[in-house]
Amino acid sequence: MAGVEGRVALVTGGGRGIGRATADLLASRGAQVMCVGRSRQELEETGLEYSVADLGTSEGCANAVADARQRLGPIEILICNHGIGSAHERVVWEQDPDVWRESMRVNLDGPFYLSRLVMPEMIERQYGRMVYTSSTAGLVAEHAGSAYNSSKHGLLGLMRSVALDGGSYGITSNAVLPGWVRTEMAERSARHEARDRDITAEQVWEERAALYPPGRVATPEEVAEMIAFLASEESSGVSGEAIRVALGSVW
Repeated sequence: MAGVEGRVALVTGGGRGIGRATADLLASRGAQVMCVGRSRQELEETGLEYSVADLGTSEGCANAVADARQRLGPIEILICNHGIGSAHERVVWEQDPDVWRESMRVNLDGPFYLSRLVMPEMIERQYGRMVYTSSTAGLVAEHAGSAYNSSKHGLLGLMRSVALDGGSYGITSNAVLPGWVRTEMAERSARHEARDRDITAEQVWEERAALYPPGRVATPEEVAEMIAFLASEESSGVSGEAIRVALGSVW
């Protein structure tokens, strides 16, 4: 099985959580990995090539792609995993328009910029793997999360557009939709919810775990395994799909 060995992979949000688990897994399977994020310290700790960038701007995306090309070569695998959560959001009529714009800038504009930047070389090489981290909230909206919900729904539209536009050039495009995963972003939302409800963050996590048949939430490593498969040569028959990694629950 060729998998990802020797392939150049750009992993956004690669310094923590699902992105870090994915970068580690791809590297362990022989990929040449470039991690991108905003925290230099976290990226340095990966021990992999990295680039510090604001992926909510076209300039930041262009710089990250240019860094990867210069250090590793043409990008063959794009993992769009970075994003902003919903802990700071409010119900629609109280939503701050700046929160909406920031969520769209990072969660949706960034993946669009990155996709259009890497696809021409994939087309030239007749090979590419695009994987986007959406969320179960990309299918089933959560309360008081209009910006996050909309951006993650929109990401699925982008993924499907890439699948159609790139399909005749050997490019596949898919999305993973994790349920609750105990990442730093999800920890922030747990603390926020705990304050609002006057309970502990651990109680919030117990409630979240109860949503799933196994009585636990998924791990970053479990999500990374699905991403790594979709990034591999063996996934050539799968494109345009939104795949939940949620332990059998809608969430």
